[in-house]
Amino acid sequence: MRYFWLCLLGGAIVMAFGLLLTNLAFEEAKAEGQQFKRLMFVNLSMGFRHSTTATAADAVIRLGWRSNPRFLTTVTEDTDLIVPEILRRYDAIMFYTTGELPMNETQKQAFLNFIREGKGFVGVHSSTDTFYNWQDFGELIGGYFAGHPWHQNVRLIVEDKEHPSTKHLGDVWEVRDEIYTFRNWSRDKVRVLLSLDPTSVDITKGNRPDQDYAIAWCRYYGKGRVFYTALGHEEHLWRDEKFLQHLLGGILWAMGILPGDAKPRPKP
Repeated sequence: MRYFWLCLLGGAIVMAFGLLLTNLAFEEAKAEGQQFKRLMFVNLSMGFRHSTTATAADAVIRLGWRSNPRFLTTVTEDTDLIVPEILRRYDAIMFYTTGELPMNETQKQAFLNFIREGKGFVGVHSSTDTFYNWQDFGELIGGYFAGHPWHQNVRLIVEDKEHPSTKHLGDVWEVRDEIYTFRNWSRDKVRVLLSLDPTSVDITKGNRPDQDYAIAWCRYYGKGRVFYTALGHEEHLWRDEKFLQHLLGGILWAMGILPGDAKPRPKP
């Protein structure tokens, strides 16, 4: 019980600090006549709640503050905000979520239309552990969580060296995190950006006969853009510059600020 209240208090402090930074950025940008993008970061968990969600919220707020061009982030657990009249104020929506979020059918359609009509979606880590009962969401994000057999140092193969989320990583990225596997996932539907080097783990713990484990990917959804990274379980990653640049590149790409190809392609 004490842990629950500490997590709740920590989340409240982060949200208050984030609101302060957002207001400062808004006033500064307005004074300078800047145009800026807006990101809605939803971090509600209806299943397992990651202890890193508060740290993640703070990190994303700071990313927007230091980005060029800047974007302003609204962090919320209130899914009532996912309605057309509010979504039209935003350029992308980001999920660090689990479980069946409390959204009615009208909200779900508004969410899909928001992206399909040209906006962006960013999914982090357990966002693929969300909305198992809503097939359209699984189609949009590109797959569902199927297990996490490895929690260790791994090597990630950088498959797209031109995408803004991965071009800073070189050929191989060595990182420690909880590594997901996925079901209902296919290279025919998404463009893989990062994949697991199978020689860096005990591959017999996996659950795919082809031993093909994507870690980050992107795709087009109608006129919109979808970016997903399975990384982000470990607290230290939200202070790691390589990971933060990876996420920032994905956000800016999803918002349509930075170029990058999302056409699916076969395994190299």
